[in-house]
Amino acid sequence: MVGNVVKEVLGKYREMENEKQMDKEQKILAIQKAQEEAIALELPMMERHLVILATIVSVATLVGLIGTVLGMIRAFAALANSGAPDSAALAEGISEALINTAFGISTSTIATVMYNYFTSKIDAMTYRIDESGFSIVQTFAEKHK
Repeated sequence: MVGNVVKEVLGKYREMENEKQMDKEQKILAIQKAQEEAIALELPMMERHLVILATIVSVATLVGLIGTVLGMIRAFAALANSGAPDSAALAEGISEALINTAFGISTSTIATVMYNYFTSKIDAMTYRIDESGFSIVQTFAEKHK
């Protein structure tokens, strides 16, 4: 990803060195524009799977909640169907609710940590790309006074 952007910027750099009709400021702007366009093409590729993790975060929480509600419905149904409280059926429903809650929260937590990890990696890579482009533009500006 970083290499693709740098390749494009260096290609535009070489092109601007041979350009005779533009002034220095226009050439610098052309190099910066090439960098922005290359980043705009690469960034979606880096972020393409983050939507899956974000979806897992949301869905896991909701699935856990649905399981919790269904478990509580089962617990209350067991309590309502028998004249005397059936402690085994009641415990089974509560257990189902708690297992689903734990599953949803655990899955959502792991997916959130992974999402944040990959987002920070992409941010760091984007920063390196920006720094590389800035260095190339500064080199061009210094070399072509």
